[in-house]
Amino acid sequence: MDSVDKTIINRLQLGFPICAAPYQRVAKELGMAESDLLSRLQTMLADGVLSRFGPMYHAEQMGGALTLAALKVPDERFDEVTEIVNAFPEVAHNYARNHALNMWFVLATEQTEQVLKVIAEIERLTGLTVYNMPKINEYYVGLQLEA
Repeated sequence: MDSVDKTIINRLQLGFPICAAPYQRVAKELGMAESDLLSRLQTMLADGVLSRFGPMYHAEQMGGALTLAALKVPDERFDEVTEIVNAFPEVAHNYARNHALNMWFVLATEQTEQVLKVIAEIERLTGLTVYNMPKINEYYVGLQLEA
């Protein structure tokens, strides 16, 4: 990642414009061509520098609910449990972690009471305890890289 990529990331951490040509506007602010901005974003996504580029929705403000959950999955069952967990449409994303709780996932539901129902069903199907870690407070940690 070079200084231009860092400058792009820093700028995008400040928000993305809502307008007819948002990439063009950001590119102009950064003194670059829109095609260069798009190319760099695609490269950063392909290289894994960025894992995701898109809007963040506040499910709670839209009437839904979300929670972070974790499982302690025996290594020999990891693929099996992954398939079970990922089969739920409410699972927004699922990550393996090098930790005693080695599978972490986010549940996003249309209604608050659905979170506990999905957790109960995952526990029933896997025979494992789901550790539910709902958000109590939200914090924004602004990332600014030295360019």
